Amino acid sequence: MNNSAHANIESLIDSVSKVLLGKRETVKLAITALVAQGHLLIEDAPGVGKTSLAKAIAMSTHCEYKRLQFTPDLLPSDILGTSVYLPQSGDFEFREGPVFTNILLADEINRTTPRTQSALLEAMSEFQVSVDGETYPLKRPFFVLATQNPHEFEGTYPLPENQLDRFMLRIEIGYPALEVEKAILAAHKSGEPLDSLKPCLSVEELIEIQQEVKNIRIDDSINDYILELIHATREHPELALGVSTRGAITMMRALQAYALVNGREFVIPDDVKDLAIPVLAHRVVVKGILRETSRDRAVSIISGLLSSIAVPV
Repeated sequence: MNNSAHANIESLIDSVSKVLLGKRETVKLAITALVAQGHLLIEDAPGVGKTSLAKAIAMSTHCEYKRLQFTPDLLPSDILGTSVYLPQSGDFEFREGPVFTNILLADEINRTTPRTQSALLEAMSEFQVSVDGETYPLKRPFFVLATQNPHEFEGTYPLPENQLDRFMLRIEIGYPALEVEKAILAAHKSGEPLDSLKPCLSVEELIEIQQEVKNIRIDDSINDYILELIHATREHPELALGVSTRGAITMMRALQAYALVNGREFVIPDDVKDLAIPVLAHRVVVKGILRETSRDRAVSIISGLLSSIAVPV
């Protein structure tokens, strides 16, 4: 393993953890998505630190960062950009939207319409956007970090399944423990902790880490373990839709990144257990019409499958 890569990852974890106190494992999951060249969806109640986590990751790197507040009246062109007519020359000139950046914070992504949400699909899958018949490549690295409020909160639009599938991980933050919350209050006495963050990682170093992920060893027994779990989702009687082949590939890449984040050159079975719910639960569709309870049921089903499948030794 490249020792400098792991040292840089530890520095990044330490930096982000200064803002999201008591949530180091959550920070590790977020950074896993970043170094795996995936995208991250953070779903939780308002006020638990979703946006702070996103900003902390952006501010801890030298990457270009843009924040886009999603609202019901947002249009696809507000994300991608638009062609502007220039009377002097009689030509059209493309003006880039906020998607042309390294780290895009899509804040409260489920407050805009599915039409506008879908504007991100090509960017997240192929690292390019197409506008008026022209294709424009995005900067590298490119990382979408989206936040959303749960479906039961008013004024939200459920993300379509094909949009959810573009996120490598979907995580929650949760409320802090009492002692941690005391430390949070103390940290905010003299100002916002985010203001003191300094970049600890260059763009080149981040790209190097992303390349290092591909060198992490994943044995055939682990791949068999992944596939057995994924095939079980396709056969489960309570699931209308199981995990796709793209989901299996995403799981494999996330496991490699997670092993690197944890300082290992190889994937272990416990990595599969740690990532199964963040990577797979949002890729299955539970039978029934109550979307409010489908997330919890999906988590329960994945957990049950994990306990029923033999762990490779």
